[in-house]
Amino acid sequence: MIENNIFIKPFRTMGGAVPFDRITTADYAPAIREGIKEHDAEVKAIADNEAEATFENTIVALDRAGATLNRVLGVFYPMLSANADDALLALSERMAPVLSEHFNSITLNEQLWQRVKHVHDSFDATGYDAEDQMLLRETYDGFVRSGANLQGADRDRYRQLSKRLTELTLKFDQNALKETPRYELWLTEKDLDGLPESALDSYKQAAKDKGRENEWLVALHAPSYIPFMKYSDRRDLREKLYKMYNRQCTEGEYCNLDVLRDIANTRLDVARLMGCKTYADYKLQHTMAQTPANVYNMLNRLRDAYLPVERSEMERLTAFATKLEGKPVQIMPWDYSYYSNKEKDSMFEINDELLRPYFELGAVTNGVFGFAKRMYGLRFTPNHDAQVFHPEVEVYDVTDEDGRAVGMLYLDFFPRTTKQSGAWMTSFREQYIDEYGNDVRPLVTLTMNFTRPTDTKPSLLTVREVETFMHEFGHALHQLLSRCKYQSLSGTNVYRDFVEVPSQFNENYVYEREFLDSFARHYQTGEPVPQELIDRLIASSQYGAAYACVRQLGFGFIDMTWHSITAPYEGSAFEFEHDAVKDVQAFEPVEGCIMSPQFTHIFSGGYAAGYYGYKWAEVIECDAFDKFKQDGIFNRDTARQWVENILSRGGTEAPMTLYKRFRGSDPGIEAMMRRDGIINK
Repeated sequence: MIENNIFIKPFRTMGGAVPFDRITTADYAPAIREGIKEHDAEVKAIADNEAEATFENTIVALDRAGATLNRVLGVFYPMLSANADDALLALSERMAPVLSEHFNSITLNEQLWQRVKHVHDSFDATGYDAEDQMLLRETYDGFVRSGANLQGADRDRYRQLSKRLTELTLKFDQNALKETPRYELWLTEKDLDGLPESALDSYKQAAKDKGRENEWLVALHAPSYIPFMKYSDRRDLREKLYKMYNRQCTEGEYCNLDVLRDIANTRLDVARLMGCKTYADYKLQHTMAQTPANVYNMLNRLRDAYLPVERSEMERLTAFATKLEGKPVQIMPWDYSYYSNKEKDSMFEINDELLRPYFELGAVTNGVFGFAKRMYGLRFTPNHDAQVFHPEVEVYDVTDEDGRAVGMLYLDFFPRTTKQSGAWMTSFREQYIDEYGNDVRPLVTLTMNFTRPTDTKPSLLTVREVETFMHEFGHALHQLLSRCKYQSLSGTNVYRDFVEVPSQFNENYVYEREFLDSFARHYQTGEPVPQELIDRLIASSQYGAAYACVRQLGFGFIDMTWHSITAPYEGSAFEFEHDAVKDVQAFEPVEGCIMSPQFTHIFSGGYAAGYYGYKWAEVIECDAFDKFKQDGIFNRDTARQWVENILSRGGTEAPMTLYKRFRGSDPGIEAMMRRDGIINK
């Protein structure tokens, strides 16, 4: 019976923790349907209210509506990415169009829209603060962007297109999730040249888990793929693995080529219906960038600054490889990690394997938590009573300096077949003030794919994995430190091109001696990282910065090009992508290889016409960290200003307003260019 469904009432657990031990796949569908029913009734009551529409009885009421649906979707959506079996994926396919229709029915409710419009048009800001005004503006704009101004057949068309997009993006996402585990590179003893002990242990364990002795297994998730491409002396196998990785979802049962074209074309139809030339024009209205022209201006400025340096880096690397091999070498994409790792080691005597022993996962976790304590006064206490959705997940209660509850943090570290690749932060519950004035604190989860422990070694991270931890932890802090009234504006509910600022800001600390000294110890001896090794790490931090930037720009150009089409595209996705990156490509295109069919960020992950936001945000966070460098990287007064103006404010004011309040000026690209060694002044 629905009354017994775990989602129907607030969780009766300590801190509102999700009772995963009582949740089954069968609970989701009836809870979603009941949540929709309740939400519909609440929306109808708002729309039918005979009293004049006001900010309180319409705008605030809408923000608070849908508690049951929010509760179930707050668990359902994260599980689709982190712990989805076939039954859950099949359920998501059935529920996606139902949910799409439900949310469309709200924004296309004419009676409700007229009330929202009345409040907007007659609003007197006297007595309302900036957050109230932002909630009204965001609610009004959200209705407009979702077709509220459309009439008749156009409204019906919008419903159809929205439903179609929901189905297509879900299919794209599921294809990518199902495709990756299908690719395996099996090795025998003759294939192991160059591979470090840490990689061999991991590959051996992966093969053992599949019941195969005397073999080694390389998979496509990052902790497996990256070490092989970086260290294997077998160029033929590097090429084979590279082509496996870059041909995902290009053929067979999980091919995404037709799906991504349908997504791009359907998005164009939505944009046209909304009176915009392209989907990028439509989407960017709700960003800091505002227009495609501003995005391209930023991408092109960075291209012009970084590309000459990247070209010089590649010439130097080619000369290095030629000298190393004793014969001319044409560096191919499956060679870059291999030779750049060797060149970096020759220049700085530094590589991942030298540092891994000092980055044991437990120690890194303590270091990350110690960073938050030193900067913001937060404490993280293991919660062994909270239920988890997988045995490997860890839970922590987060409190402030006065012992008050800040929230809960779930850490999910390792790859598995039911988890998407990559790393991300999401929330089972966001922060807000409820109708009784209670500050509801967030339940935050960090999902990553780190190097697993083996039978003989604990999980030992690379520098990049430590960066990833700090990055996602920055998102978590944005949620945990939120002090907002309205759920739709709290935490990371900010413009897409601002959301990466707190996360990328955190990455800077990985190359700061003061941070590393606080936790990095050899997992066997307990000795701290030798000072000269830290010096080499810091000295090497600019190595390959231009290549990394140009590569990231390429992803931005792919995204913007797909979402800047002005007519439906029916041609080759390979030709389309290759043309999009021709001005920033480091290598000639490899036949059959393409990024787009597995580019979940833009085709199913919310970053459509928004991937540029990583570089946009990087400009801002580098400028912000520049202030910390001036004041002291752990300066508590500066950290307090960072919390008060950025981390606690969510989307309650325009991002640049918040940033300028913190910094006192607009950000420029000079700080990023100095950090990357592109300029010296």
